[in-house]
Amino acid sequence: MDRAQKEKLVEELGQIFASSGVVVVAHYAGMTVKQMQDLRAKMRAVGGSVRVAKNKLAKIALEGNPSAKMGDLLTGMTVLAYTEDPVAGAKVSEEYAKANDKFVILGGSMGGTILDPAGVKAVAAMPSREELLAQIVSMIGAPASSIAGAIGAPASNIASILSTIEEKAAA
Repeated sequence: MDRAQKEKLVEELGQIFASSGVVVVAHYAGMTVKQMQDLRAKMRAVGGSVRVAKNKLAKIALEGNPSAKMGDLLTGMTVLAYTEDPVAGAKVSEEYAKANDKFVILGGSMGGTILDPAGVKAVAAMPSREELLAQIVSMIGAPASSIAGAIGAPASNIASILSTIEEKAAA
């Protein structure tokens, strides 16, 4: 790899660190190509990606970045898993680590916050963006359905009273 390629790679990594919602750093020693392809496919399914890069180049890319302290995690054979949606990337990484003991989460970053393995696990436990939107919509819809029920209740009460009076008159 010549100097120009290294500079381009450092620039790409810098953009990844700056624009990603979450970056998870993990060891992947002993993983097969098929296992790595499986991880990449799962990350792609949630709009993310997986990148293997030289630690030294990744540390250079982290300089001046709010998550620069994440450079301490970059030792040994590391892989970077990242997504724009912080919860989705952490969930995929956490689920994959449970299923594959060769994929060991070291930590990561979410914006300027550095995460340890427990932090990544906590982010993975949070509801996803879609789940939060569904909860908000249901909360917004609940008062409207209560109002509709309250408005419709008097009419149904009047109808039942009239039918009771009608039944008594017929009897």
